[in-house]
Amino acid sequence: MTHAIRFHQTGGPEVLQWEEVEPGAPAAGEARIRQHAVGLNFIDTYHRSGLYPVPLPSGLGSEGAGVVEAVGEGVTDLAVGDRVAYATGPLGAYAEVRNLPADRLVKLPDAISFEQGAAAMLQGLTVQYLLRRTYRVQAGDTILIHAAAGGVGTIVCQWAKALGATVIGTVGSDEKAALARAHGCDHPIVYTRENFAERVREITGGEGLPVVYDSIGKDTFMDSLSCLRPLGMMVLFGASSGPVPPFDCGVLAKMGSLFLTRPSLFTYAAKRADLLAMADELFEAIISGKVKIEINQRYALKDAAQAHRDLEARRTTGSTVLLP
Repeated sequence: MTHAIRFHQTGGPEVLQWEEVEPGAPAAGEARIRQHAVGLNFIDTYHRSGLYPVPLPSGLGSEGAGVVEAVGEGVTDLAVGDRVAYATGPLGAYAEVRNLPADRLVKLPDAISFEQGAAAMLQGLTVQYLLRRTYRVQAGDTILIHAAAGGVGTIVCQWAKALGATVIGTVGSDEKAALARAHGCDHPIVYTRENFAERVREITGGEGLPVVYDSIGKDTFMDSLSCLRPLGMMVLFGASSGPVPPFDCGVLAKMGSLFLTRPSLFTYAAKRADLLAMADELFEAIISGKVKIEINQRYALKDAAQAHRDLEARRTTGSTVLLP
């Protein structure tokens, strides 16, 4: 018998329970993974709180890394003993052992640790599609990333800088400003005392930006739009401050024929060929040193509730892993 974090009702971190589970043998098309590390992400709090409803009772978590213990019928591209990682399978990563669709697993290069793999997959693949597919950042671009000291933010700063972009980032404190700068952010803006939209206009000489990457949502949405130059793209990929209220799409025309998209990793990586190509580009960026995965917090998996408290209180920086 193994253990997993499960929740039977939505609510605060206290609803997370450490329970005995029996994953059983993998079904056809599945692989059973003994997990060595699990990634913690803000989307986990959305599932737990009910902002993103899921059928209950439920497991939690979207990414992890470990070793294949068994494969089901029809699985030919994975074998027992393979090191693997994932980020786009069904919920349930907060577990010691679990079964997963094999087509959601990618082989983890030996040069990347299990902790790096678990911390990098969801956030790193998110950054890959943001910078290379949703808006393809080019040398000479100036971009804005909110929460620049967070897990996604620090990867965006590093990767965009390696692409030759100038990076503006919002952060909540001087300590986080220093962290963002250390990861390639050229212009950290402490939003608690500076108006980021005004600072962006100052930095760009009034020109505005070709793209804004916004995971904050309600609190930053309109000001983010105002940072864009005509024909700029607003990429809303999260809502840590709450969902954006309904608004008149005519505003986009008035502000310069702006583009607005609400992308999801699960759409970009839905096809296995895309998932593999995205993972290959991410792993290359990590192995080459262009992107360093900063794991600044580690918790025992059974202490996931405390990890959620710290994440929601913005006491974390970089990436966080849970250790079974």
